[in-house]
Amino acid sequence: MIDRYALPEMAAVWSPQARFQKWLEVEIAVCEAWAEQGAIPPEALGKIRRATFDIRKIDEYEAVTQHDVTAFLRSVSDSLGEEARYVHLGLTSSDVIDTGLSLQIREAAAILRAKLERLLSAVEKLAVEHKYTPMVGRTHGVHAEPTTFGLKLAMWVDELRRCRQRLDQAAEQMAVGKISGAVGTHSTVPPEIEEAVCAKLGLKVAPISTQIIQRDRHAQFITTLALIGSSLDKMATEIRTLQRTEILEVEEPFGHGQQGSSAMPHKRNPIRSERVSGLARVLRGNAVTAMENIALWNERDISHSSAERVIFPESCLLLDYALNLFANVVAGLQVYPERMAANLRLTRGLVFSQRVLLSLIDKGMSRQEAYSVVQQAAMATWRGEGDFLALLKSEPAVAERLSPAELESLFDYGYYLRYVDASFARLGL
Repeated sequence: MIDRYALPEMAAVWSPQARFQKWLEVEIAVCEAWAEQGAIPPEALGKIRRATFDIRKIDEYEAVTQHDVTAFLRSVSDSLGEEARYVHLGLTSSDVIDTGLSLQIREAAAILRAKLERLLSAVEKLAVEHKYTPMVGRTHGVHAEPTTFGLKLAMWVDELRRCRQRLDQAAEQMAVGKISGAVGTHSTVPPEIEEAVCAKLGLKVAPISTQIIQRDRHAQFITTLALIGSSLDKMATEIRTLQRTEILEVEEPFGHGQQGSSAMPHKRNPIRSERVSGLARVLRGNAVTAMENIALWNERDISHSSAERVIFPESCLLLDYALNLFANVVAGLQVYPERMAANLRLTRGLVFSQRVLLSLIDKGMSRQEAYSVVQQAAMATWRGEGDFLALLKSEPAVAERLSPAELESLFDYGYYLRYVDASFARLGL
């Protein structure tokens, strides 16, 4: 198993180099659109297409201008001559920033989707492998009725597929650009320029904008990442629970030479799953910030900008890391069917209480009377006074309606697995 989580691909998407490159792509696309309108001569366009920027010079200029876009434009102008006057023609900063951000998000979403597919594939494989592996189902942390480990994982498959769908929808909402000028009226850059630019960049046109693309789109994307992180948190929490010493039905991979504690050499802790849970909290916090960014003053203010410079790279990097990390956990998960079977027997037959209850009702006993009789035997089993089946056999009210053979037939784990195939078939597994 590869136990490395370096994320150079996602980090590259959010690097300063990538951000400025996207801005340059937008500026060049705008110049191309203007040239098609006859506003920029062909010879100037040829030089503009070869324009470059220098990040060090941008930093120097921004230290003076306190404005990143003007600093960027000065650096681009350094690589040009008189044709630099055509760059940023009719635009406002957010035309470039927001459209460039949409391009970055498109690349980031594609990376996240690939990682999500990898995790989904790993879960699907493990679900099929343990389709019929019986284990006890727990509600409120207490033994309930038998289920299978495969069914538990099949539930994850269904949820991860919804995560994939949400990610696709959120990415589609973000795949828009705007080239509409200072307050979105197109007064200095006509709609046909905007349409041509977005077509060149493979984006849809935001039907209407102010100085910015409206931030409900951005909030949907960041919230979607938080939702995916929360689903991973749920799954990681399940592994953490099942790895408890008293349960120990599954265990995270533990590599050769790995150490679980600086003090206790015996420790094998679910640190990767705990890490996933922790990172999900940060993702949820970023979702709150994204929603706070929706309400801006009039046609825009800049309060969202500083926050987005943090939450977009951070959320994409954190989810990319968490998906990669958890896929490795699932792929290397140690599953202990024997322990699952032992835990299933731990309560000495109590998991069959509902079957007994329903059988007594079917034999003519009132529900309240049947519940009372079965519960009395169950509580005695909890107190360690005997096995559930033996206690039921010795109960006259039960013996009147169910023979020993009939009672014993109710204590069948296979009864609970009858529709496993149906559930898997619904998922196409």
